[in-house]
Amino acid sequence: MKILPVAPGHDPGDAAATALDGRGEMTSTDDDMPGDAPCFAHDLVNGFPVDPATWRDVNRFRKAERARLLDLRRAQDQDARARQAETIAEALDRIVSPKPGLVIAAYWPIRAELDLRGWMASAQSAGARIALPVVVTRDAPVRFREWTPRCAMERGVWNIPIPSGGDWLTPDVVIAPVLGVDSQGYRLGNGGGYYDRTLAVQDPKPLTIGIGQEFAAMPTIYPMPWDIPMDHVVLGDGTTWPID
Repeated sequence: MKILPVAPGHDPGDAAATALDGRGEMTSTDDDMPGDAPCFAHDLVNGFPVDPATWRDVNRFRKAERARLLDLRRAQDQDARARQAETIAEALDRIVSPKPGLVIAAYWPIRAELDLRGWMASAQSAGARIALPVVVTRDAPVRFREWTPRCAMERGVWNIPIPSGGDWLTPDVVIAPVLGVDSQGYRLGNGGGYYDRTLAVQDPKPLTIGIGQEFAAMPTIYPMPWDIPMDHVVLGDGTTWPID
């Protein structure tokens, strides 16, 4: 599939518009958040029994790994990111096969994430409908609003660009950026818990694809009961699993 350019005037993913405070950090907690607030008095997190000491240790580990991987991301230059995005786009053509009527939820790049907007535009030109996640209510599942390369955009929660209008769509495919991902497909994201909340209530469950830089592979993220693994993972060096 030929990669199409996005419309001029859209902010790049690493500008202040993408990030969330001056350094691109979420202004809310950077801890992993499950679907509901934890209630350690009852040893429950999001309705799951969790040992408080275990959760504390896992949370500490994830915060450290998140910081390490984010530093690696930011150290990469634009050419390296563009090369990896092209490699991932080729893999997505094989895994997703964009076609008329297929609804693909993708993402607007923030925090030095790989920019797939060219692939999104190409998929849209092939007849697929592309949607971006929109936080309607904080700490709740996101909704997906249709995006086109020339649609009007506005600032959403944390100043992340979102479509100003358009249809709300139910995705057949969800493409989720990862900071890290383990061999079982569990992703380390930005820590807000939005993808896990959202995927937990999707019925039927969409095909999920985690997208990350070439260094994103981890032995484990120490998954918790609410973590939802990706069906496929594609990294910037061409690594994919399961094998497609």
